[in-house]
Amino acid sequence: MPDTPHPVEIILHRAARTLEIAFDDGARFTLPCEYLRIHSPSAEVQGHHGAGAVLQVGKAEVNIEELRPIGHYALKIVFDDGHRSGLFTWAYLYQLGREQARLWQNYLDRLAVAGQSRHPA
Repeated sequence: MPDTPHPVEIILHRAARTLEIAFDDGARFTLPCEYLRIHSPSAEVQGHHGAGAVLQVGKAEVNIEELRPIGHYALKIVFDDGHRSGLFTWAYLYQLGREQARLWQNYLDRLAVAGQSRHPA
């Protein structure tokens, strides 16, 4: 999409378990690895064939193992828990940054309702 902001800087902070992304419109987001993992655009997380999203649990300590640019439109993120599917487009990463507070609270609410935890068992 031509009007989608594009990243001008992407910094992985392994010790802090965050990915910092600055976009060409001036927006800058610091996204926790856990947040990215639980919102992976993969079918494994989002659901297969309209089956609905699968609640991700125990991901508080997940980190990013590798970042792979895909053309001029996306980033493939390889997580240290073995998850490596799904492409994070620039538009999706921007959306995750813009809606971080709401999406994070929705996740915490879903965990509470399910009686699950962010922390590994």
